[in-house]
Amino acid sequence: MSCQVTRLRQLRGKEERHVRFEGQVALVTGSSRGIGKSIALCLARDGADVVVHYRRQAEAAEAVASEIVGLGRRALVVQADFGEEAAVRQLFDRVQAVFGRLDLFVANAASTAFKPLLEVQKHHLDKTFQITLTSFVLAVQLAAALMRDGQGAIVTVSGIDARRYIPLHGALAAAKGALEVLTTYLACELAERGIRVNGVNPGFVDTDSAHVFGEDVYRLLETNIVAYTPKRRVGTPEDIANVVAFLCSREAAWMCGQTLMVDGGLSLTSPFDIRPLLAAQASTREPPT
Repeated sequence: MSCQVTRLRQLRGKEERHVRFEGQVALVTGSSRGIGKSIALCLARDGADVVVHYRRQAEAAEAVASEIVGLGRRALVVQADFGEEAAVRQLFDRVQAVFGRLDLFVANAASTAFKPLLEVQKHHLDKTFQITLTSFVLAVQLAAALMRDGQGAIVTVSGIDARRYIPLHGALAAAKGALEVLTTYLACELAERGIRVNGVNPGFVDTDSAHVFGEDVYRLLETNIVAYTPKRRVGTPEDIANVVAFLCSREAAWMCGQTLMVDGGLSLTSPFDIRPLLAAQASTREPPT
């Protein structure tokens, strides 16, 4: 599945692609793989030059940048550990030095230790909150300073663990929940400058991190997720990227401080939804004679 093109327009009898981010500069944190990668490519397809940020996977980040260049856009690859304030500042210094401005900032970077809360240590919490929250606030301050009034858009990427219990996700869920709160507050504070802040909550998406506990666990989880998702499939990174692109666009100009659930309806259902059980029962029932 590829990123959706905004629309087509007629110009002097010729059909041309309309690119809604032509001439704009976007920074997507954590964009060497997964959802971040799809967002970076989606924005590039719609005309943006993109800063590809990574922490460890340099080769993957360079590959994303090559795809962006192949789309006819400029790409800048920057390494930065969001666990360190100095690294965050250096990232934005680099953006300013190369592009001189920033129009779109997508906060996708996150990190945690997947442990029960009763086993979580202080350094686990410190790292989770430093990367997901503390450095995020600093990044927004630096991003806003590079944005022109009335031109900027900021999009946060949360997670369904902020809304629903997921084993071993306690620390990250707390950070992502706080991220949604910060999205609301920053939207109000930056609205006077015409900088829009909104977010997406992706639900369950098939990325590398979804396979962290092994393929057997993933297949079991996938079966359960599909059973309770009205759209009857697992989400893809492109599903999320398309909505992020919308929130970055002027079409979302009247949205302020909203975090959209982009989960195929998973958050609308629960184990009390007996339809999957009825379907399983029907599949094993002997046909009438």
